[in-house]
Amino acid sequence: MQNEPSLPSGASAGAAPARGKRKGETRKATIGDVAAMARVSKSAVSFVFNGRGGVGEDARARILDAAAALNWKPDARARALSRSRAQALGYIVRREPELFSTDPFFPQFIAGVESTLSGEGYALVLQVVDSEETERAAYASFANEARVDGVFLGDLRIGDQRPVELAELGLPYVLVGPDAPSGAGPDPIGLDDAAGVRRAVRHLHALGHRRIAHVGGSDRYVHSAVRRRAWEDEMAELGLEAGPTVVADFTGAAGARATHELLDLAAAPTAIIYANDLMAIAGMSAAIDRGLRVPADLSVVGFDDIPLAPYVVPPLTTVRQDVIQWGRASARVLISLVEGREPAPIELPPVEFIMRGSTGPVRAGA
Repeated sequence: MQNEPSLPSGASAGAAPARGKRKGETRKATIGDVAAMARVSKSAVSFVFNGRGGVGEDARARILDAAAALNWKPDARARALSRSRAQALGYIVRREPELFSTDPFFPQFIAGVESTLSGEGYALVLQVVDSEETERAAYASFANEARVDGVFLGDLRIGDQRPVELAELGLPYVLVGPDAPSGAGPDPIGLDDAAGVRRAVRHLHALGHRRIAHVGGSDRYVHSAVRRRAWEDEMAELGLEAGPTVVADFTGAAGARATHELLDLAAAPTAIIYANDLMAIAGMSAAIDRGLRVPADLSVVGFDDIPLAPYVVPPLTTVRQDVIQWGRASARVLISLVEGREPAPIELPPVEFIMRGSTGPVRAGA
């Protein structure tokens, strides 16, 4: 974090002369001045002086120091200003634009968010970035320019530092991820990914499969780790050795490459569980191109139940999660946080295992 800017020797920390005032006349400091000096949003200043949580200790100290230096106290007018909001919520997605456009999760989640925001008078500010540096700059811009009142924090990562950074910036946020305790701070809003994967393993085991492979997402994402761990744990519970696994990036091309890699093994799997439907559909195509029959020679399971899943040949067995309801719930919670209200309890539909034609009994002798 950058050091606080220091004042020149002999300079006063009081309010600066206002534009349009007579020489020597000063204006009264505002909540905006305090926010600018403390490098936080006006909402964060409001939270501190109204006794609300959600602001990190360092940011809180900067706010109090700035208020003292500017001799600012929240009077009736300042309180009115502190209640003003941008009426917008932010969502920064750190992915390559090509990956963002091909992952079906995002349009469904955004549709759920937008359907809630439109009825509450809020707008969504969406920004796609491709590096850690541009992501941090985007969050800082959101806070320092008061462009949004809070943010959705998705694609949770192992050892994610963004919650700490957002607390320092004074930006309210909700975590969007698998329904698993985060260990510190608020728990993510999400669905039980692990239950869906475990159900898929049991389904394949009941069909006679013993060599069940897994094609997962990037190791840096929490949801990738949750799904892979669920696959490993269920295989162990059934007395099976966890079969081969390949790390991919959720794209169709990566799913096809992973499938070829698995099928080239001396003891090739008889079934593969993929971390999303896009990779599973590409994997089926790759297997068919090699002369295999799905599901006679290879059973395939996806995850997400995208609209295309029932219409591919054969129809894709998959795990269904209601991403639109997920987006709506996340939006309701974040609106409550930025407005200083206690969020209502969240009730999301459980994940479902959808059996279709891409899975079948293991081939005799396999």
